[in-house]
Amino acid sequence: MIPTYRTVQTAGTAEVVIKKSRFIGHCRPVQDEGEALRFIESIRKEHWSATHNCFAYVIGMRDEIQKQSDDGEPSGTAGKPILEVIKHQGLKNTVVVVTRYFGGIMLGAGGLIRAYTDGAVIGIEAAKPVWMKLHREVRVRVEYTWLGKVENELRGRGTLLGPTEYTDQVTVVCFPLEPEADAFIAWMTDLTQGQAAIEAGDSRYIPHQDEQLS
Repeated sequence: MIPTYRTVQTAGTAEVVIKKSRFIGHCRPVQDEGEALRFIESIRKEHWSATHNCFAYVIGMRDEIQKQSDDGEPSGTAGKPILEVIKHQGLKNTVVVVTRYFGGIMLGAGGLIRAYTDGAVIGIEAAKPVWMKLHREVRVRVEYTWLGKVENELRGRGTLLGPTEYTDQVTVVCFPLEPEADAFIAWMTDLTQGQAAIEAGDSRYIPHQDEQLS
């Protein structure tokens, strides 16, 4: 798994009117090509009376799958611009459909490219782009006398924390970045003078609004 990638957080839809044509941008995160195709089909069914439902998607941590469709628009004026927006924003595992309801005014090739670009951009914005960063769950179990010191040090370090568990001892659930997990465990062992029971768990992606956040 790669340590960081950019995608969208949720499904989003937004609309823009250009020379009386309605362009509706739909976007959502997907895990595989099948999910992308099902989303595209759902938009086609919802907007069955639209003039066009053009789309593009990028799947895979290394952008292994890239597909696009003009859906009847002149070649290169719809699917390709949508795909270029996805790639320009560095999004992975993302599908975008731009629906067009023709308003009676021809836009020309350049106008179509700009319109479908705008439709993709607003759809992606509505879906809230985020950075997914790989974290490792680390459970730190200590006596209650250690809790204040451990929490203060974790806050100073800026470590992402889960719910604290209170039993006969206290367990602080931490999520250091995966590349820093081993160093984090060594630091916590030293901090607690070896008195903490530390358990490394699974890795998972957690969304961040800022690429630089840890």
